[in-house]
Amino acid sequence: MTEQQRNVAVVHRYLRAFITKDLNELAEVVADDVLIYGAGQGVQGISYVEQAVLSPGFTVVAQEIIEIFAAGDRVVVEVANTYRHDESGRTTVQSACKMYRVADGRIVQFWGESDYYGLLVGLGLLDPVPA
Repeated sequence: MTEQQRNVAVVHRYLRAFITKDLNELAEVVADDVLIYGAGQGVQGISYVEQAVLSPGFTVVAQEIIEIFAAGDRVVVEVANTYRHDESGRTTVQSACKMYRVADGRIVQFWGESDYYGLLVGLGLLDPVPA
């Protein structure tokens, strides 16, 4: 197995944790001091990832990896997660594009953007902006 194939497998395991909510598997593939960049900010620590995985009130019910590729220690993925708002039962799809840096079998850094506006509108939690 090449380095790129191993790194893609790590990212697959990471993404699967959003469905299984398995924090033990998450800890196996994400560094404790992971650096995270997105939505105009940067934070550090696996606790931020754990909070995203657990997302109280939201459940990922399906996941489609649209595209994934690796070069060196980087893996880029385009993913579409179907979320359910647990209170209302509504579902919608949120798209995201992320880039991960993997070292020694763990994600040590990632960058990305997710369509939070589309998620909230799709779940009926935010009114759409008039065109």
